[in-house]
Amino acid sequence: MVFSFSGDQPIFRQLTVRIANEIVGGVLKEGDQVPSTNEFAKQLQINPATAAKGINLLVDKKILYKKRGIGMFVAEGARARLIQERQESFMQNYIIPLLDEATQIDLSDEHIKQLIDAERGRRV
Repeated sequence: MVFSFSGDQPIFRQLTVRIANEIVGGVLKEGDQVPSTNEFAKQLQINPATAAKGINLLVDKKILYKKRGIGMFVAEGARARLIQERQESFMQNYIIPLLDEATQIDLSDEHIKQLIDAERGRRV
């Protein structure tokens, strides 16, 4: 795993996001072992407590689980749970504000769809 940290968020949260991204992106699959807290700390040159805090957030959300004496693993259904969480976040952070703004500037649903289709066409 290659990581570079920004100053936008605490390092433990950035680690959590990076691991979650690897699960959503299919780099890490259900049942795959992830590096230990100490391995992350050494690899990323961070405090082991910082690494543990990031990993434990994913354990608390049942994305990772511990096998005592063996290590940390990606839980069954982790990818689906993360995708569901992101879809809910997408709705709250993008769709609702988009619809609120569209209402204020009199954009119809059809016009919104046309704008989205046109933008997608440019990206292909």
